[in-house]
Amino acid sequence: MTALLLDGRVLAKELKAQISQQAAEFKARTGYAPQLVVVQVAGNAASDWYVRSIRRSCEGVGFGFALQLLPETCDQATLEAAIQQASNDSSIHGIIIQMPLPSQLSADGAVAALNPQKDVDGLHPTNAGRLAQGLPALVPNTPAGGMALLDRYQISLAGKHAVVVGRSNVVGKPLAQLLLARHATVTICHSRTANLAEVIRQGDLVAAAVGKAGLVTGAMLKPGAVVLDFGINEVAEGQVVGDVDWASASEVASAITPVPGGTGPVTNMMLLQNTLQAAQWLAEQA
Repeated sequence: MTALLLDGRVLAKELKAQISQQAAEFKARTGYAPQLVVVQVAGNAASDWYVRSIRRSCEGVGFGFALQLLPETCDQATLEAAIQQASNDSSIHGIIIQMPLPSQLSADGAVAALNPQKDVDGLHPTNAGRLAQGLPALVPNTPAGGMALLDRYQISLAGKHAVVVGRSNVVGKPLAQLLLARHATVTICHSRTANLAEVIRQGDLVAAAVGKAGLVTGAMLKPGAVVLDFGINEVAEGQVVGDVDWASASEVASAITPVPGGTGPVTNMMLLQNTLQAAQWLAEQA
């Protein structure tokens, strides 16, 4: 391997210490800790695991945590009522709607029911619009974590060509906005992009977020490119790989995130950072 390893575990430890200190200072100033609520519809084992992970993360930095668990058979009105109740509760500062939702429920409707100031996943149209206009906003955690890794390793973006593979509202689109704000020239690729390899090869930075194991290979990369791999793909029992073929890409890139251990560990820290930011903004308005 010749590439610099962009180690998310190291950054996550640093961020955890910073957030823990800031949360303690916030509590000393206000008399209460930041409070996060997860609204979850039962029935998904992977969601159960993730919610437990969020609980541990909150407890690790002194945040309050609560779970609003709804039955698997709940309807849209019940879901939105739970979200609106949390949105109107002044003791709650951050709300997560645990995805995916069962097929009978609308994720768009659930997100629309959120108070955008408590939308710590950064999914509400208000936050997306503010991000696009360069205004203060709660930014989706996964792309924010990728940017934090670039900052941690002092990777400059101004004037560079960034190629983002994937156009989801959770990663691809917000990442493109964050890169534009750092003065990168951004190309977004997707399933209908012609000559994908040719476009990727133009990138000084390549970010992959499509959920397809090994989609980006070393042969597609410009020598010396920086690679952010947001993919999490289980290819065998207990074996997780990214959207980038590690073996070939790590020989061509100048810097690369591993999977696991790259962008993933930083994502939860960005969630905590958003919750703390939301609590601070809400306290200023009280």
